[in-house]
Amino acid sequence: MDYEDCREFAERLDRDDPLARFRDRFEFPAERDGLKAVYFCGNSLGLQPKLAAQYVQEELSEWARHGVDGHFHGRRPWVSYHRNATAALASLTGAKPSEVVAMNTLTVNLHVLMTSFYRPDGRRRKLIIESTAFPSDRYAAASQIRLHGGDPGADLLEWRPREDRLLYMDDLAGLLQREGDQVELLLLPGVQYYSGQALDMRAICALVRDHGCKVGFDLAHAIGNVTLDLHEWGPDFAAWCSYKYLNGGPGAIAGAFVHERHLAPGRVEQLLGWWGNDEATRFEMRDEFDPAPGAEVFQLSCPPVLSFAPVLASLEIFEEAGLPRLIEKSRRLTGYLEWLVERRCGDRIGVITPAAERGCQLSLVARDPGMEARRVFDRLAQLNVIGDWREPDVIRLAPAPLYNSYSDVFECAGRLQQALEDA
Repeated sequence: MDYEDCREFAERLDRDDPLARFRDRFEFPAERDGLKAVYFCGNSLGLQPKLAAQYVQEELSEWARHGVDGHFHGRRPWVSYHRNATAALASLTGAKPSEVVAMNTLTVNLHVLMTSFYRPDGRRRKLIIESTAFPSDRYAAASQIRLHGGDPGADLLEWRPREDRLLYMDDLAGLLQREGDQVELLLLPGVQYYSGQALDMRAICALVRDHGCKVGFDLAHAIGNVTLDLHEWGPDFAAWCSYKYLNGGPGAIAGAFVHERHLAPGRVEQLLGWWGNDEATRFEMRDEFDPAPGAEVFQLSCPPVLSFAPVLASLEIFEEAGLPRLIEKSRRLTGYLEWLVERRCGDRIGVITPAAERGCQLSLVARDPGMEARRVFDRLAQLNVIGDWREPDVIRLAPAPLYNSYSDVFECAGRLQQALEDA
């Protein structure tokens, strides 16, 4: 696409954008010093859908009207509330409905799933993560190793990025060539949180199968952001949160995927809880566990309905907008932002996120040795550009296609230029 560095060009793109109407369905932060908010932080916390308040109020009304009977009566009975998200989550992840379930929060789900799929035995005791993994994933992986009597210093292996801060499949292949017969599990991201690089999950799954290992994905930065085809790719499991691109709100219920090859009774051992018991016999209070079908067997407790309701509101918007159209707009937004950054900021700011392997996020770094990137970020915040900072030197900006516009991109580039001059 041929871009232009003028507001009229951005406004023309907005007028022609078939997704522009969805912007009005979200709440934006307030103006600051006369500047409207440019909210490019959907990779950390998505904006609130206006429909969310209605959905929460509906459940409060059901509680007031029915009391405990709200589990079985009302518009969306609570006993099966999680199933209201199943079709949308299956669509967003490229899974069968039986392979996905909304439950818990992200790190809880990683622990629940690793309990089933990290079973070190004999020589196979090692677990691979990327060296720049989000801290919570590292903590979870290391603690799983310790729980099995291992030593993270010896059993936690790292796939390391190169000098450009990106991960390369050749390096992972080499690591597995050296260590694969001792590796039990790989826990990797779909999109790397720091660089914004979207990994080739299909290739990773194929490579892992060749070495007889298991693989799970943390899709926190991938779901609602990039194309997923989990059933076809065949990872053993995946987990995600719902408060980033899915706009479910802080602490929103998360989700999990387990491939159908593991879902026949007795195929894997899992932690058990009441809500993983089949709904038909759950309230018979049997001593013997009666497994629910599909991934629902991994549920432990009833879902937190009041924090689930905003997720349903956002998923309804996703289904209407359509992920393919969102991804196409995402490419245009990030392409325009990268072009403007290169044009306005020259050699002072660089983008480390690869154009061919990304979703909504661009990770910016300072190229000028004398410039303090943190000062630039702080000045951007004063100019009401809401992105986020990741140590030691990355400014993350994520124009989300559901609610961000090309005019937002143009405005962000201008304020970034001003922040550079002021810093």
